[in-house]
Amino acid sequence: MSYQPTIDNDTVAAMEAIRFGGEIVVVDSDERVEQACRELARHDIIGFDTETRPSFKVGVSHKVSLLQLSTADRCYLFRLNRVRLSNQILKILGSRRIVKVGADVAGDIRSLHALRDFKEQSFIDLQHEAPRWGIADKSLRKLSAIVLGKRVSKAQRLSNWEAGTLTPQQLEYAATDAWVCIKIWEALQQQTPTTEGAATEGAATLKTTK
Repeated sequence: MSYQPTIDNDTVAAMEAIRFGGEIVVVDSDERVEQACRELARHDIIGFDTETRPSFKVGVSHKVSLLQLSTADRCYLFRLNRVRLSNQILKILGSRRIVKVGADVAGDIRSLHALRDFKEQSFIDLQHEAPRWGIADKSLRKLSAIVLGKRVSKAQRLSNWEAGTLTPQQLEYAATDAWVCIKIWEALQQQTPTTEGAATEGAATLKTTK
């Protein structure tokens, strides 16, 4: 099977939206951080994403608000405006054994580095890997459409990620963005790449510019 290199917006919009159907755990206390990291450490591959409160004023920016780490059936949403980017979390992000899959990973890592310095390891960026299968489109929405045949909704992208309580729609959106990265990567692994790439045995260490 070969994938089409690009897909137009109208075709994507007509597709069924993909949604995370597992358990969503909001992590907003030190106790929950410990529990979440203990569970995540049991897995070999997890989905990765972040969310930041949007700014609508020139020159005003916000720090990353949310870190999403998802297994196949459970997504942990770390509210970084309420809990520290603790050593327990950094141990997951720095683990060589645990593969973290995301899209535009370098941008997310830079946002996390603004909170604390750390050494990230074993990250796979779908935007870097998808061209090995002949895919030119870069957005997660289009990657999902091309590889999985379902679109990722971006309706909540510009919502307030520092709100006192996240809405059910925000929770589903955030969880889906992390979880779907695993699904895309697993689907790609079922097909033979059309070109050689850097990923070896399912893991690639991301290099970012600080």
